[in-house]
Amino acid sequence: MSRKITKLERVEQLPSRRRVAAYARVSCDKDNMLHSLAAQVSAYSELIQNRPDWEYAGVYADADETGTRDDRPEFQRLLADCHAGLIDMILTKAISRFARNTVTLLETVRDLKGRGIDVYFEEQNIHTESSDGELMLTILASYAQEESRSVSENCKWRIRKDFKEGKTGGNIRMYGYDYKKGHLMVIQEEAEVVRMIFADYLGGMGKNAIMKKLTRLGIPTKTGGRWSETTISSILKNEKFIGDMMLQKGFVSDHITKRVKPNHGELPKYYVEGTHEAIIDKETFESVQTEIAHRAAQSRHPITKSYSEFSGVIHCSRCGANFCKKINGIGTKYAKVTWACRTFTYRSKHECAAKCIPEDILKGKCAEALGLAKHDPEKFTAKVAAITVPDDGVLVFMFRDGTIRTLTWENRSRRESWTDEMKQAAREKASKGDGQNG
Repeated sequence: MSRKITKLERVEQLPSRRRVAAYARVSCDKDNMLHSLAAQVSAYSELIQNRPDWEYAGVYADADETGTRDDRPEFQRLLADCHAGLIDMILTKAISRFARNTVTLLETVRDLKGRGIDVYFEEQNIHTESSDGELMLTILASYAQEESRSVSENCKWRIRKDFKEGKTGGNIRMYGYDYKKGHLMVIQEEAEVVRMIFADYLGGMGKNAIMKKLTRLGIPTKTGGRWSETTISSILKNEKFIGDMMLQKGFVSDHITKRVKPNHGELPKYYVEGTHEAIIDKETFESVQTEIAHRAAQSRHPITKSYSEFSGVIHCSRCGANFCKKINGIGTKYAKVTWACRTFTYRSKHECAAKCIPEDILKGKCAEALGLAKHDPEKFTAKVAAITVPDDGVLVFMFRDGTIRTLTWENRSRRESWTDEMKQAAREKASKGDGQNG
């Protein structure tokens, strides 16, 4: 039987096109710098699209971000696309544009190199895929990081020199004022709110009550967000409202993270009087500081363990907040522990009217859900993943094995919740009152 042999001609494979992206960054928000960024984006787009062997994978650009940080949004999006296998090569102007932190730079480059992705730095003419690329990167990145440190130290020196001379630096954004051309100008509508806050506090209202009042009145914060006790506290303690200014309350800890730390004596502070128009008179301000100290002294109680097995486990289905521990009558023998929705506790029942759960009832229902004679914190943590509260008197237990169990509870009446000792104390108090009236 004869065999038939057919010769197949070699088919030339077309070269695959590299998917190329570019990264650009400017670290200043000035108009000319933003124009420079736009020019870089345009130039990179044209360069990549004009190469027949390259496929355009996009240009990623960060404005007003520092190269020492690794949380730049476009840079992180670039890395995510690299990890997703969408990019083969990255073009960037210089090492300092990519990152000034040597560790971050090398970790990023090594990660990309391990994925077969080349990074080309134009100014240094370095391809990371080359054999000597990493050595050169290590040396040059060290210079870039030292440059960043030098710039940071020069900025610190200038700012601290201004502080010594009583000059304020940087943009100041605070409630009651508008910062224009280096000066704080009073905003009358906001100033009235500040005066109301001080008056309410001296009138006996607490920070939480003031916060709820502002929310109820529909008064917006400086940024349009929600009022908080922390915001009220910062207003009550801020010396800027009497026309003075404390300089260097915080400082940048290092040039890598740029994190601002509170100044607890590491550096000198400078108190400058009469820097701008006051909203609050000094007598009122001092009275508030005295009242703050008085209330703080009155509220000091023995330190109790705040964390429990229920912390972060109970969720309100009405507003999405967690339930937190509340101790009513703290410091007395009649102290009562309940678990309440954070929104209800800190924002008022108008925003969430979820009912509080007495801790003794909660523990009893946990024991029932687990089939135990009494509550066991360790077994609870091991078996229960979460508890949701869809309605008053309802607890939905979600177990770690995926099962769900719903239980209901009723609050004991006030009469049933009183102990014999509490009843006797009430009778004695009532009899004393009758004696005084007689």
